[in-house]
Amino acid sequence: MSSEPTSSRPTGSEPVGDRPAGDGPTSSQEHPVDRAADRRTTRHPVLVVGAGPAGLAAALALRAAGMPAVVLERRTAETVRPGSRAAYVHGASLRELERLSPGLGQRVADRGVMWATKRSFWAGHEVYTRTYPRFAKDGLPPFTSLPQVDTEDLMAAACREHGVEFHHGVEVKSAETTPDGVRLVDSTGRAWEADYVIAADGARSPLRDAIGVPLEGPRSRNTFVVVDLKDDPAHPVPIERVFHYKHPKAGGRNVLIVPFAGGWRVDLNLAVDDDPERFVSPEGLSRWISRVMPAAYGERVSWVSTYTFAQQVATEFTDTHHRVLLTGEASHLFAPFGARGMNSSIPDAVRAVEAVHDALSADGRAAATAQIARFAAERKEAALYNRGCASTALEHMVAQRPAVRLRRRMAVAVALAGQRAGAWLDSAPYGPKLAAKGAARNNY
Repeated sequence: MSSEPTSSRPTGSEPVGDRPAGDGPTSSQEHPVDRAADRRTTRHPVLVVGAGPAGLAAALALRAAGMPAVVLERRTAETVRPGSRAAYVHGASLRELERLSPGLGQRVADRGVMWATKRSFWAGHEVYTRTYPRFAKDGLPPFTSLPQVDTEDLMAAACREHGVEFHHGVEVKSAETTPDGVRLVDSTGRAWEADYVIAADGARSPLRDAIGVPLEGPRSRNTFVVVDLKDDPAHPVPIERVFHYKHPKAGGRNVLIVPFAGGWRVDLNLAVDDDPERFVSPEGLSRWISRVMPAAYGERVSWVSTYTFAQQVATEFTDTHHRVLLTGEASHLFAPFGARGMNSSIPDAVRAVEAVHDALSADGRAAATAQIARFAAERKEAALYNRGCASTALEHMVAQRPAVRLRRRMAVAVALAGQRAGAWLDSAPYGPKLAAKGAARNNY
């Protein structure tokens, strides 16, 4: 999930998923903050701030390049992060993880689920269906679907295997850059110094704020209700991705139903004048969920959140001294349609490490600066492209412009007559599939 929730709440007595990135048995590479620790400052070649997907990918890339990896994470090792969030992991991301840590991409793939069938409906009438041959399991699949926290746990375990040093409970409060490096100060007053900092500290990035870089772009007017449901073995549902335009049992609202390992994600597209509380109260939630899923699932809600999706990109991806590199949600926020948030955060991080590696070995300051500037230009171009793709999908979903509504109605008429317009109706909610120009190994 790339945009910040307007509200988020776990439901029931069980948290969703496991503990967050960096969690697990304490090892020599994990360092919870000791408030009485020696305040002497150690200079690092590079520091990573944030232990979400972007930060973990950066840490793995650093170790793959033979460099030390030190990660500062605001959350404690015991923090639980509920919700499936960025559940869809593209094949390109799996291949990148496999390259960084052999076996990791396969472990992520095996933890998730795949669906062979996808369907789209218009007002209760099926307009498209396609079933693919079952994947042979002799390599990395085209995608997998699992809670984001599971992906993070697997990445964090790989980090520990490769000797990444984690510091949990470190909240960076300020950052100062100079032509020679970066000085961070955390909430305890401890200073951390580095030649370069990879900022992977999320949508509210303190590092982005510290270097004076704003996000630019719109936010959707429509609210989306996002719900996780626990599997019900007594009432199994076929493992299929299903999209409903104007679902007749949801008051004509759009509904997306996606499986992930251990459950289901259901997204409800509210009208602009809907009161979200009607749909997230216990009674309201159970009522509409039991209409779009088997009735028993109305009582199997494990997490619910409401979102208005941001479509925003940082004006710059580095500071004026080219010492802080913005990655992941610190640099961009997208609507989730097309799953371009986490799946672009991983190449952000990998490209940042490549730039830092080349800058550290560059012949002179100008050459080093050029490496960071090239990273910033390439990943901003990719982010703008990804935002455009997500915006296209979002515009199709909410259909606020008459031209969009007309095109959808024409496609439905053709699809119901048995023509191929149904394929467009099925794919349009996820945006274009072409690669960004600067994406190199990865489509995102």
